[in-house]
Amino acid sequence: MVCPPDPCIRHLKRHHPQAKTFFLQICKIRLYKEKIVKSFFASHIYRKQFSIYLHHTPPPTTMPSHRHHRILLIPYPVQGHINPTFEFAKRLITLGAHVTISTTLHMHNRITNKPTLPNLSYLPFSDGFDDGFQGKDKDAYLLYHAEFKRRGSEFVVKTILYNSQQGTPFTCLVHSLLLQWAAQAARELHLPTALLWVQPATVFDILYYYYHGFSDSIKKPSRSIELPGLPLLLSPRDLPVFLLESCSSAYALLVSFFEQQFNDLDVETNPTTILVNSFEALEPEALRAVEKLNMISIGPLISSAFLDERDPTDGTSFGGHAQAHIFQPSNGCVEWLDSKTEKSVVYVSFGSHCVVSEIQMEEIARALLDCGFPFLWVIREAKEGEKEEDLSCRKELEEKGKIVKWCSQVEVLSHPSLGCFLTHCGWNSTLESLVSGVPMVAFPQWADQTTNAKLIEDVWKIGVRVDHELKEDGTVGGDEIRRCLEVVMGSGEKGDEMRRNAEKWKGLAREAVNEGGSSDKNLRAFLDRIAES
Repeated sequence: MVCPPDPCIRHLKRHHPQAKTFFLQICKIRLYKEKIVKSFFASHIYRKQFSIYLHHTPPPTTMPSHRHHRILLIPYPVQGHINPTFEFAKRLITLGAHVTISTTLHMHNRITNKPTLPNLSYLPFSDGFDDGFQGKDKDAYLLYHAEFKRRGSEFVVKTILYNSQQGTPFTCLVHSLLLQWAAQAARELHLPTALLWVQPATVFDILYYYYHGFSDSIKKPSRSIELPGLPLLLSPRDLPVFLLESCSSAYALLVSFFEQQFNDLDVETNPTTILVNSFEALEPEALRAVEKLNMISIGPLISSAFLDERDPTDGTSFGGHAQAHIFQPSNGCVEWLDSKTEKSVVYVSFGSHCVVSEIQMEEIARALLDCGFPFLWVIREAKEGEKEEDLSCRKELEEKGKIVKWCSQVEVLSHPSLGCFLTHCGWNSTLESLVSGVPMVAFPQWADQTTNAKLIEDVWKIGVRVDHELKEDGTVGGDEIRRCLEVVMGSGEKGDEMRRNAEKWKGLAREAVNEGGSSDKNLRAFLDRIAES
């Protein structure tokens, strides 16, 4: 195969014979790129993937500004990252960009009701575990992440090269946390990248400082600590639990993964833009605490159907039913809530991953029965290897409330009958409650949830936090849970203050994402910067 020289190379060959070696090197690079692109797109796995891509790519449509942007969006393959990623994609498309979402084949196949929008396409890839990763020990996780990184990096390079060859080059790659290999692969091809941070800015700051000189203070806090730029004092119970020295060694791997993430941010010549799922009024200091990095808020990444208080079933967005139901079908929760009076129901959910002990479940059940409020309790189906919960008072519980295996959380939280959310304080759940104006009983379990609980109670003042130190076995007693529920649901001064604050933050969240709001302006400015790069 002959590598056709461009005009500048022809000039070099004619007037500078010594440039022959340079010319040959250029040819080798071109031929290598052509070889890997052709071999990849001739393969069975790409034909399967590309057919999906073609199936979901609609004909061109007239869009507003930024219509020349093509964004490759790669979320970490867990539900907590997928949901905000879909909403982020919708925001980009609203501004005229074309978005390709790439996740693993296993996660892609799990999403049964994929959003379909103009200029949204899907291009999944194999991580080598197409039936799902089932490992539980450290060695298995290391093996998975090594294979995920290897296959994912190859996919990113080949996809970027192919799109360029077809005349539809990507203008930016955006990835969620712990996928720094995707950014590295894109930067090698001179494609701009950005990090989609799906936790609060405060958690980003704590992690940043942990890896930049504050690890001893955070690992072994003997008292409350203050970190640069953050307006709050943090006690040991407010810090991400996997950073503490007292934490189980099983979390050491997570510390290592985050260290790689932050090391990668340090070595970049041009600081990566960090797109934070938060908003300016919510975390003004935290968004500026790390001066050397460009953190911009583009959240809350919640369905516009709920932010605009439209009917979430109207089919105009992939929030509402589509986003909330991307993993499960609907059920009768909303109809049950319709039968309840305004602000009378306690909603209980600990997310899709938290495992609550049988003893703790019994204490929660006792609190719900004793306080007397109608409740909707999500007890998720046991996963493989987990014990199915068998509550001793289940019959009595079902007489006074409703127990389900799953529900559309944003629909439930936006229902007028909701008075309180007993939550594990995952960031998606926290934002959904905040956007819906529902006060919370904070019951954090692990990871960033402890920090989120601190913000809920002491900074935003929209909830109370259960006291984990009341029982020796590590569980929170039913009396303590009942106390918290009665404070939030009650008519006392503290409950009234939390409801007022919840309404305030609800309004500010909507204001941020409306046209001309802080998050809307930030996202438009981000796309403008990409166009200039």
